[in-house]
Amino acid sequence: MKISYQWLNQLVSIPLSPEQLADKLTMAGFEVESIEDRRQWADGVVLGKILTAEKHPNADKLQVCTVDVGAESALQIVCGAPNARAGLLVPVAKVGTYLPHKDLKIRATNLRGVKSEGMICSLAELGLAKESEGIHEFPFAEDIPPLGSDVRPLLGLDDAILEVTSTANRADALSMVGIAREVAALCQQPLRLPLPQRQLAIPQENWVTIADPKACPAYIGTVIANVRVGESPAWLKSCLEKAGQRSINNIVDITNYIQLLWGQPLHAFDRDKLGAGLEIAVQFAEGNETLLTLDGVERQLSSQNLLIMANQTPVAIAGVIGTANSEVSASTTNILLEAALFSSVTVRKSARALGIRTESSARYERGVNYAGLEAACNLAIEMILSLAGGEVVSQSMVDYRHKLERSLQLRLAKVWQVLGAIEQDNSAVMLHPQDIEQCLTALGFALRPNATEAPVEEWSWTVQVPPYRYADIEREIDLIEEIARIYGYDKFVETLPARTELGYLPADQVWLRQIRSTLRGLGLTEVMHSSLVTPQPQTAGQVIIANPIAHEYSALRSELLTGLISAVSYNLAQGNGILNGFEIGRVFGRDEEGVWETDHLGAIFGGNPALNDWQKRTAPLNWFEAKGLVEAFFMAVGVSVEFQPDRSDARFHPGRTASLWLAGERLGTFGELHPSLRRHLELPDCLYAMELELDVLLHGMEQKAIPTFKPYSPFPSSDRDIAFFAPSKYSVAEIMRSIYRCAGNLLEQVTLFDEYRGEGVPPDQRSLAFRLVYRSSDRTLTDSDIQTVHQKVRDMLVEKYQASLRS
Repeated sequence: MKISYQWLNQLVSIPLSPEQLADKLTMAGFEVESIEDRRQWADGVVLGKILTAEKHPNADKLQVCTVDVGAESALQIVCGAPNARAGLLVPVAKVGTYLPHKDLKIRATNLRGVKSEGMICSLAELGLAKESEGIHEFPFAEDIPPLGSDVRPLLGLDDAILEVTSTANRADALSMVGIAREVAALCQQPLRLPLPQRQLAIPQENWVTIADPKACPAYIGTVIANVRVGESPAWLKSCLEKAGQRSINNIVDITNYIQLLWGQPLHAFDRDKLGAGLEIAVQFAEGNETLLTLDGVERQLSSQNLLIMANQTPVAIAGVIGTANSEVSASTTNILLEAALFSSVTVRKSARALGIRTESSARYERGVNYAGLEAACNLAIEMILSLAGGEVVSQSMVDYRHKLERSLQLRLAKVWQVLGAIEQDNSAVMLHPQDIEQCLTALGFALRPNATEAPVEEWSWTVQVPPYRYADIEREIDLIEEIARIYGYDKFVETLPARTELGYLPADQVWLRQIRSTLRGLGLTEVMHSSLVTPQPQTAGQVIIANPIAHEYSALRSELLTGLISAVSYNLAQGNGILNGFEIGRVFGRDEEGVWETDHLGAIFGGNPALNDWQKRTAPLNWFEAKGLVEAFFMAVGVSVEFQPDRSDARFHPGRTASLWLAGERLGTFGELHPSLRRHLELPDCLYAMELELDVLLHGMEQKAIPTFKPYSPFPSSDRDIAFFAPSKYSVAEIMRSIYRCAGNLLEQVTLFDEYRGEGVPPDQRSLAFRLVYRSSDRTLTDSDIQTVHQKVRDMLVEKYQASLRS
């Protein structure tokens, strides 16, 4: 929110400069993102009067002006503005003045042979307008300052604008009064609340109905007749402009002014456009209506939209925006002023459903002060009567509010425990109870001591929370935070724990670092994607978000592979080459037991990693090289993984995909992307991907976390080769597992060294050749020992896998 230093100073006397105030607010939890010091825009610009304006002797579009700036002699200034003429009061930049918006320093110069000793300024040159047709003309008035005076007070440039942000729980900070309360507490200054000056006697009638009191706890409608809609006074337009809003007319400007001042949104309707009779109803839309709103957009309503109905016709979306068929215009003479409270949940859902966010909806979504409704409404009525005339003819009020009261217990011992000591006279002392009372009282809290006769460390208070802080002050710790904010975080002593011990990483963090380091060592780059994705109807069990920020981010991802494939495609489209990357992230799903979430590890690599690089290979990775990288990863992290053929995922090549198993538990999937998918996304050939269950992998690493020593055998090994034809339906991993199980402890290693399909091989079979290495830990094996085991293996292959032995 943009805060005018000058406007804020009307509500509370500020003994600080804008820069000091910005530091104070930031330390109190209200970050000041920027300071727009408007005093610098016209520093050195003074009030002048054009005495004469004569045509330039050497230029048709220039005039030579004599300007009185209150000095001993008048200035001669060459001016090109078409409206320059004798008798005007104008802003004059004297020699030496710097205009930051034009990055121009005024110097005495000759223009077409005529000396010019300054510059007569337009509003654009002073930063108050984007474009100006001519120089600015000050109106003649009794209170006009003498010539040569600083023009900044006349132009509203004697001010500084602070861009203040607040946390979502501080709804009161979206108003000048809310910020003024904070400044008053921080600076120990009295607060001057802008309350109505008189009590109006307004006839009360009954023409407002509310269908759902939870959605609309209170509604005040006031009819004001015979108003004069016109331009707002300069001071009102200046307040709105400094807050970043444009002036429309005096009626609308007053509602916007009250919204900025009190944080209470108001809306004005043209009473005559609402129909002959007046029946206002607050109710939800049926879901089939369309509405042309004030921004010129025709919107389709849903059952989530709360409407303001006038004589059965929708005239506004409650708390969000009004409609074009009831807006106040120059021809309006009678108005209906709306002041209402709408549920934050209702307004948030309504605005989200329409894809719109307004100043009004932003305040309702955070929560509006329930106790400030009447004050804001009455002040608006008073301002309308003052600036637009008219008379109040009728008012209808429906109020379902319950009294907002909350009392909390605050213990002095708890304050000391949480906040610690403060530094005072070069020593650390505990916060005095009087300081605690002063901090909370300054913020509007009412404190009542519970037992003053008890020891000091047992003191406590009953604290009454003010209505405007009801939404965010709920517990004792919230009160302690308020004490620290107002007293000053920087005044508390920095203390370290009495005893410290060396920190260490949990085991799972150590293993995650090992996983990341290993993958980086294999040439993969870590990437990160958002967990929010576009919903896919064909994805079973996908979690859909109830209140998404946009349709494209309305579901939670159920796997990592889609994001990795998209990243590869995007990098190729940007000319960055192939992406060899991995990601560790959370995925979500839904089953019969409810919503679940877990962590996955995904990776993608391959293609042609050295495309257009003559120094390296030009052929992409083949299946066996890619599988070797995956096996190298598993070996580095200390787990033994089994590969089994798999065709369950249509995104993978059906003959080059494997499910990964760790200790009998499915770990994930690895394979080559399907050719049709690559062609559709214009991806290179031989692109490989895997996705693993991270919990299963970490559990496997945990089992191998403490390595066990296996002594080396001092006896020699002996190897035997075995070759045979076997049906293609049997995988090599399955056959190797059976060989190990059959041979027992004497078999040290099995290696596949040849595979062949083609001429000479029976149909639907392949030729496989294994090398078996035998070794004993306690003796040298004889041929008889080896042959007995080896024959057992041969018999098993024939019986179990219908192998035709060739050796």
